[in-house]
Amino acid sequence: MRRNIEMAVLVVALILVGFTPVLLTAQVPLDEQLKAQYNMVKMGADSSGTAVVEAGTILDIKKGGILGVPYSDQSFTPTKYQDGVVHTPNALVQKGIGSFMKKIGKEQNTHLYQVGEKVYPSKIEVHMDKDQVVMGIVACDSCNNTDPKTFYKTDVVFQFAKGQLSKMSAPQVEDTIATLLATDEGGDQGGNGNDNGNGNGNGNGGGNGNGGGQGNYQGGGGGGGGQQQGPPPEPEQIEKGQTPDQVKAAIGVPDKIINLGAKQIYVYKDIKVTFLNGKVSDVQ
Repeated sequence: MRRNIEMAVLVVALILVGFTPVLLTAQVPLDEQLKAQYNMVKMGADSSGTAVVEAGTILDIKKGGILGVPYSDQSFTPTKYQDGVVHTPNALVQKGIGSFMKKIGKEQNTHLYQVGEKVYPSKIEVHMDKDQVVMGIVACDSCNNTDPKTFYKTDVVFQFAKGQLSKMSAPQVEDTIATLLATDEGGDQGGNGNDNGNGNGNGNGGGNGNGGGQGNYQGGGGGGGGQQQGPPPEPEQIEKGQTPDQVKAAIGVPDKIINLGAKQIYVYKDIKVTFLNGKVSDVQ
């Protein structure tokens, strides 16, 4: 009898251990799971006005009809996206907002984003009671070669059928978002161009000493310090299809691991690595 009781306790313990990851995953709120998929842009200001402090994930606009306003405007109407259709804010509503802006001494300009324009996500909110996911976006002016910069912004409301959102997984919601705002495959950060430019300038100035950075790298005369430095080491690479062990061997242990069953996300300081069925499927 005692042996049977011990066996029963062992079976229950194994079942609990087996279900623990599922229970932990279920406790992660949907908004937190979605936020883990995108780097939010951080905005600020400098002497020239509004500026990007920290670039976010670049998203490509896949359908027209999203209406934005300059970043400084406080009043605007979100754009709704439902059943694959973009519902542009009503012109009369926008006219009313424009009249209000005139009363406070400002003109309101609007901008219809075009297919192919690039934007940053600025926030993600989940409203289960309304079956809505709201994503704030800000135009990536450096990506779109916009000058002068305006940083048009808006909120996009992804509207789901009544009771549908509570039954959806984070990847399913991401798929819906991607039909309108898809992660840009050409790069992660809109600020990379500026960051690289600054880095190259500083690197050349610091390593040259007497100038002639190109001559030093090629073994040109008078560049002894440059010859001793030699070329920089090759950076570690992450490629599609790699296993979690291979990624950890390349860039170290992640700061956080999000377990979504067949999908796992390794969160590092600067990047997020997504695994699907134990293989790298995406890097942001």
